[in-house]
Amino acid sequence: MAPDKLVYMANQIATFFTSKPHAEGVEGVAGHISDFWEPRMRKQLFDMIESGHGGFHPLVIEAAPSIRKVKQTA
Repeated sequence: MAPDKLVYMANQIATFFTSKPHAEGVEGVAGHISDFWEPRMRKQLFDMIESGHGGFHPLVIEAAPSIRKVKQTA
């Protein structure tokens, strides 16, 4: 997926959850991405955050450690 599109989608989710109490918003972002994003998208998200790619909403960055990890295949 184009990196800009992935950032846009993640930030849309975060924007929705900004109306919730902070902890609930972080949990909501993590839960939504874990439940609805396919593994390739989650891996790309983790890779982009790890490489320091900018543009992510702070809730996305804060939620990242709680997003379901992608299982490595041999």
